Amino acid sequence: MTATTGEAKVLLRARPSALVAGGALAAALCAVAVLHLTLGASGVGLRDLVAFAVGDADAGAEAVLLGSRLPRTLAGLASGIALGVAGALIQGSTRNPLGAPDTLGVNAGAYLAVALAAYLGLETGTLLSGGAAFLGGLAAAAIVYLLTARGVLTPGRLLLAGACVTLGGMAGAEFLQLLDAPATRGVFLWGNGTLLQPGLDRPLTIGAVVLAAALLAPALARPLDVLALGDDTAESLGVRVGRTRVLAWLLAVLLAAAAVTLTGPIGYVGLMAPVAVRRLGVRRHLALLPLAGLGGALLVLAGDAAARLALPPSAGFGELPVGVVTALIGGPVFVLLARRTQTGDADAGAAVAVTAPPRGARYAAVLAGGLLALAAAVLVGLRIGDVDVSWGQVAASLTGSGTAEADAVVFYRLPRILVAALAGAVLAVAGAAVQSVVRNPLAEPGFLGVTAGSSAGAVALITVLPGAPAALIPVFAAVGGVLALAVVIAIARDRHGLDPTRVVLVGLGVAVTMSAVTNMMVVAEQMNVSAALTWMAGSTYARDATTLGWLVVPALAAVLFALSARPVNMLALGDDLPRALGLSLGRARLLALLAGAVLASGAAAAVGNVGFVALVAPHLARRLAGGATGRLVPVAAVLGAVLVVAADALGRTLLAPVEIPVGIMTAVIGTPYLIWLMRRTPAA
Repeated sequence: MTATTGEAKVLLRARPSALVAGGALAAALCAVAVLHLTLGASGVGLRDLVAFAVGDADAGAEAVLLGSRLPRTLAGLASGIALGVAGALIQGSTRNPLGAPDTLGVNAGAYLAVALAAYLGLETGTLLSGGAAFLGGLAAAAIVYLLTARGVLTPGRLLLAGACVTLGGMAGAEFLQLLDAPATRGVFLWGNGTLLQPGLDRPLTIGAVVLAAALLAPALARPLDVLALGDDTAESLGVRVGRTRVLAWLLAVLLAAAAVTLTGPIGYVGLMAPVAVRRLGVRRHLALLPLAGLGGALLVLAGDAAARLALPPSAGFGELPVGVVTALIGGPVFVLLARRTQTGDADAGAAVAVTAPPRGARYAAVLAGGLLALAAAVLVGLRIGDVDVSWGQVAASLTGSGTAEADAVVFYRLPRILVAALAGAVLAVAGAAVQSVVRNPLAEPGFLGVTAGSSAGAVALITVLPGAPAALIPVFAAVGGVLALAVVIAIARDRHGLDPTRVVLVGLGVAVTMSAVTNMMVVAEQMNVSAALTWMAGSTYARDATTLGWLVVPALAAVLFALSARPVNMLALGDDLPRALGLSLGRARLLALLAGAVLASGAAAAVGNVGFVALVAPHLARRLAGGATGRLVPVAAVLGAVLVVAADALGRTLLAPVEIPVGIMTAVIGTPYLIWLMRRTPAA
């Protein structure tokens, strides 16, 4: 009786906060929805909207409101409610404030499934495409579960698993999109989340599904409240924890799939909305779930309105996807939450330790085998492509006795292959440098915001100083990458030093923010979206000998890093022992991170965003050659070169004459490896 009375008192204290928060959110949502309905290039404003509401609008204004404005606003309401409720369900069931449909891979899985259905010609209607999205999101959630099923479900491990699935799903969807070049602009919009709708049918149909699912969510309110006390306590109070989590995830996947089907993957709404509602003092899920839906709708409509006000179509700007705006806001929010989250992985640094090096003969055999594999990959790359060249013609051209036709093909491909090899080697050494400091096998420049920062720096130069010499691109890319990494380290560090998983989580948030800034610059400056997408996906297309010059400085940085073997090796021994031996830890870490940033930024300037190489190559090299830097770096460089050259050759050949960007190919190769690595890494 006492416990029941105490619970009732808590509910009574919570009710005024929920009522005030609900009233404020509802009023703000109504105001933003009205503003949203008045925005556009057609000149239909508030007076026309009032006339339409009382049935006195002229035909032109009515056509604009019914054909464009109202569908767009309804799409924002439906997707925002869906994402807000889904985020609250995921955060409640996992007890993770960073959980959301996008951070745990659900949006990416749904997005990939819809893109695949459309590419295969299977999309025949709204409900069928929604079904594909649901299955894709469900598959992504299942993979995340399999990755985290062993051991304790820590926030850090859960989010890293979601990052793995997200990277793989987005890479697959980008690949399918780039196959249809004429539709690239529309794909860019939908892929970043857009409220553009062809009419009222889709918003009304999917809105009904969202409403039905949202009305079911409060049935899980009490079990989720009890689950916040811990699994054991919840079980003792009669809550079936496993069933509650499954039902919450199924409902969250259904809502996220509906939102992706309607508007594409709009990021970080499912993260921010529940967090904002909790900040208003609402804790009980009976109020939190619907208020998170209202908050999500408010975020989506406000973000879209801000985008249209900042870059109005009437001024000649392109459409800025609302997902870019929410990512621009959500990235910093994610970073702040990651900074405060206890990851549970503070001892993950042991995963990257200096292992015993192989004996001289075995190491020489490993290095020789890598060089032979690289030579074979280069020769295969010279031979295959949209124009086939025989082995004899390749040999004749390389020895100076080839025909004019064969020489033209071989020597057109050779600089591109050399760029791929050098970029792969540089990226691999960058990964080794970052992992030596963070002491986490999942750390790589792309996960730490370096690659996204490099892209933002390069695009900023192109947009702000379009007439600047091309030689400045790698300089600005390097500056952007170094600044991004500096921000990550500054935010992730606390009085205990660097928690390896927190560094990765903060880096992911910074990467999202930098990518959103890059996308905004692309739209604002009316850049060629197809070319921008290809470059941001990572491509060696049309690279020539000039590009090799961009990689000279990163290559020198790689050599210098390899020569600094002793202090880098000592970084793996913790803090106390290196200090006792006279090592300046702060300076050693700073120099190693600076080397990694310069390496990754130089590679990004040359070939764009090529992911996973900096993760896969050092990890394989460590298994083959040990953790000693002097031996690790050469093997990692060779393996990185092999990976990028092979990926480039496959990308040029599989769908010739259509080219698959090398960054997508490395993601296709690297994602399964990353998933395998996650399964092998012990849970905290």
